[in-house]
Amino acid sequence: MKPNSWDKAKVKQVFICQQCGKESAKWLGRCPDCGSWNSFAETTVSLSATPRNQLYYAENKPKELSQVEGGSFPRLHLGFRELDRVLGGGLVPGSLVLIGGEPGIGKSTLLLQVSAMVAKSNKPVAYVSGEESVNQVKLRAERLNVSGKGLFILSETSLSAVVQYLQELSPSLVVVDSIQTMYLEGVSGMPGNLAQIRECTLRLMHWVKQNNVPVFIAGHVTKDGSIAGPGALEHIVDVVLYLEGEPFGSYRVLRGVKNRFGSTNEVGIFEMGQGGLIEVENPSQVFLSQHNDAAIGSIVVPTLEGSRPLLVEIQALTTAASFGPPRRIANGIDFNRLLLISAVLTKRARLKLSNQDIIVNVTGGLKVSEPAVDLGIASAIASSFYDSKPLPGLVVLGELGLNGELRAVPQVERRIAEAIRLGFKSCLIPKLTPVIASTSKQSLNSTGIQLIEASSVAEALRLGLSGRGHSPSPLMGED
Repeated sequence: MKPNSWDKAKVKQVFICQQCGKESAKWLGRCPDCGSWNSFAETTVSLSATPRNQLYYAENKPKELSQVEGGSFPRLHLGFRELDRVLGGGLVPGSLVLIGGEPGIGKSTLLLQVSAMVAKSNKPVAYVSGEESVNQVKLRAERLNVSGKGLFILSETSLSAVVQYLQELSPSLVVVDSIQTMYLEGVSGMPGNLAQIRECTLRLMHWVKQNNVPVFIAGHVTKDGSIAGPGALEHIVDVVLYLEGEPFGSYRVLRGVKNRFGSTNEVGIFEMGQGGLIEVENPSQVFLSQHNDAAIGSIVVPTLEGSRPLLVEIQALTTAASFGPPRRIANGIDFNRLLLISAVLTKRARLKLSNQDIIVNVTGGLKVSEPAVDLGIASAIASSFYDSKPLPGLVVLGELGLNGELRAVPQVERRIAEAIRLGFKSCLIPKLTPVIASTSKQSLNSTGIQLIEASSVAEALRLGLSGRGHSPSPLMGED
């Protein structure tokens, strides 16, 4: 008897965007969903003519939410308080966590240190390395002073084999470094393409939920800084973390962009040393350790990283453009934000910046994006342009409007309290800040810090800079 052709698996060729996962019947030069160019790759997709076996379990039947028993799921503490903070208080059992970052930023170092700390509590940990051999992982462990007791290393790229080993080991924590090196038999494409990444992540998710074991997976990033295959990975996993920082700098910022079990507003700060990543207990003091209070073009700004107030130093340098059009260079801030602030200073504060190269840098390799640093950037640029020092012990915060007005920023009290703790004597803020005006202005003044209020950027520059230096007469003139 001839077999029925409908029982055989069918295949078809489709084109899938490697950035967002959109499928198309034909090749497209530009993805209509994410706008990426030349991102479509031909992929073979298997289609089964017969329906797959339906998995039916009595315990999986629909239940009324009011009848579901709420169990307590104690979080797993990983030994790093900074990492526990970003995760929302620890690692939830049965969660799949993706950590992304540029090559050499410290993802593997962080994961190996976390694995060793969890293994010390007599809980077996499986570390799956698809990029390094067992001996290479051992060399890195020796550099990090990791004994390796209770830590089981597996150098394997076949995810089917990895899952079988994990079933035998029954670990309390699993680390997969990296997901782009894993592959599944029967899935078309080389390891690292979108089809393999998506299927491997789904397979890991199913194993995580069935065994209630947390899993960390490391992910590579693309040229624009996003995790390779973000449309497939970030929607599947429970938590997405990014490890940021300058590769040649010593500080790293761990930032959450998705968290089903906590807030995404928390960040963790680490310092990379010879023995691995070290938690930074007082980041404001560390970042300002080399701050010169009398330096021209240097302004301290209290910013918020998650729920933590953090004082950062913003430096600016202006110089006459010698060749070609003037340049704008932004390191640690958004480039378009720098253009906006420069335009407002030119129009509303009468700074002649049209022939000036402007370079702005956030020290320590940090990246700040909130509008509360606008006035600090403007003050640093004006300080450098007019060769004028800021007031001693000054911190600056405020959002800048297109008309030159200053707008209030949230959580001013917490920012000022951090400045007081580090010994700053004055704070330049927008006038009529709601929290300060209505509640605790007198209490803040009693702490010894002077609140300097301004309603426009021109007024703020006049009050915040100690002298004109070599500036021309219209330095701080109002429009």
